[in-house]
Amino acid sequence: MAGERIVVVEDEQPIRRGVCDALRASGYHPLEADDGAIGLQRALEDSVHLVLLDLLLPKLDGLEVLTRLRSRRPQLPVIMLTARGSEEDRVRGLKMGADDYVVKPFSARELLARVEAVMRRVPPPKVKATHQAKLGEGIIDFDRREVLWPGQAPRLLSEMEAGLLELLLRNRDRAVSREELLETLWGVDANGLETRTVDMHIARLRAKLRSPSENGPEAIITVRAQGYMVGKEWIWQGALQNERASDAVD
Repeated sequence: MAGERIVVVEDEQPIRRGVCDALRASGYHPLEADDGAIGLQRALEDSVHLVLLDLLLPKLDGLEVLTRLRSRRPQLPVIMLTARGSEEDRVRGLKMGADDYVVKPFSARELLARVEAVMRRVPPPKVKATHQAKLGEGIIDFDRREVLWPGQAPRLLSEMEAGLLELLLRNRDRAVSREELLETLWGVDANGLETRTVDMHIARLRAKLRSPSENGPEAIITVRAQGYMVGKEWIWQGALQNERASDAVD
């Protein structure tokens, strides 16, 4: 157990607070929601590990929340919090994919035991991969289109600059010609065409990727009569993942 995030969806404040206090005392990180709509929104966050879900909720009832969760996060563990005499709802919930249930009133000890049991048998959620590359101490965040160097303000890349860099990284073992860049990124048939468009974009991209250190790594190399390629010090997460996948197949 290492601070797993658990969403507690319960509209009765005393019960919700009591559950959260018990979870917090046991090292979990509870997130509160007092209606089904908020509960669903929080449960869909990638960092959430488990949901404690009351069935009688305002805005969206618990079974509807469960249905939507199962369609979008089928592996997320869900424990229902149910009232006495609601056997039919418990059976429906289990058939719809709930992992367990606890009948109110319940003790903190019983609830924690069920949480631990479910967490043991359900694999943790996969962490969403970040679309990033590294150049020395610099980080390029493609999702935000930002170049980040320690102690420096973020440098923003245009959509074309980000696309240009990603294309070079995908082909990092060879030089990419100006003609190929024009045809791939600009959709221009470069046969016999004289243009400085690629060179100007490369120059701007180099400036934004330049290390603040005097002896920083070279981002983009010009290969005479062939085109451009990235320097040797790049680490690209997407490329590394592809290499690991191919190694596993071999």
